[in-house]
Amino acid sequence: MTIRLGYQIPNFTYPGVPNDQLFDTVAAQAKEAEAAGFDTVLVMDHFYQLPGIGAPEDNMLESYTTLGALASVTSTIQLSTLVTGVTYRNPAFLAKTVTTLDVVSKGRAVLGIGAGWFEREHHELGFEFGTFGQRFERLEEALTIITPMLKGEVATFEGKWYVARGAMNNPRVRPTIPIMLGGSGEQKTFRLAARFADHMNIICDVEDLGRKVQVLRERCEEVGRDPSTLKTSFLVMGMVGESEQEVRELGETIPEDRRNRAFLGTAEQVADQLHEKVIGAGVDGITINLVRNGHRPGLVTSVGEALKPIVKA
Repeated sequence: MTIRLGYQIPNFTYPGVPNDQLFDTVAAQAKEAEAAGFDTVLVMDHFYQLPGIGAPEDNMLESYTTLGALASVTSTIQLSTLVTGVTYRNPAFLAKTVTTLDVVSKGRAVLGIGAGWFEREHHELGFEFGTFGQRFERLEEALTIITPMLKGEVATFEGKWYVARGAMNNPRVRPTIPIMLGGSGEQKTFRLAARFADHMNIICDVEDLGRKVQVLRERCEEVGRDPSTLKTSFLVMGMVGESEQEVRELGETIPEDRRNRAFLGTAEQVADQLHEKVIGAGVDGITINLVRNGHRPGLVTSVGEALKPIVKA
């Protein structure tokens, strides 16, 4: 399993679009991405909008309901979160959820998972946040339960955080469902990826990317895994304009803390930058969002056409 070219939809606030037509705009982006040659559509697993994208009270759709609905309007594209916070769902329930998505989509689900980080959501919605270390303890335990369940095996485990007592998971439509971890932690996330994951989405500043790729390879070697079996992608904030004026305007909206993860220019200019700085760093694929204007018809197509040549197998 790999993600060569993913399209993430992180923003559900579209000027002039009423809420009862909101999903139509989301679906249109997914269908356009599929037609343009993207292999995966991803949504965030959050309940409030994130800083740097919008205000907390801006629209945010629940991820798995959205992916299930997208399964009904697409036919080939993989469907995933980037990524599910382990703190939000019991792991056996999460295994059941993503397996149901796989059945509904006829074998197109990917389980994206990570430790969780947005403390405000946890506090206001009543989820236990815990410490950094506790969240990674929970992630390891969750993966210990989820991994066999995605293979149709009975899961039995008793840990500090989670318990499974012969947990079954039927129906299924394929032997297993791929697991993608998201993050950048060299000591914790990468070690878990080497043990459990089929794919690693690296989220970091672009100047750190080459080192992250090398460390991930080392983590695989430490557990006796061939590094080539763990494919990678990089999450990009795409600030893509169709004119010089729009590019300038988009440049003024890049959050300060995202400047080392945002790529600004026309579709062709952004593709050139990504070829040099991301693919050149040894990453297998790119997941891009068009956070400001991806809902504009035609933009996803132009970005896909520009990016396909740099991520071809």
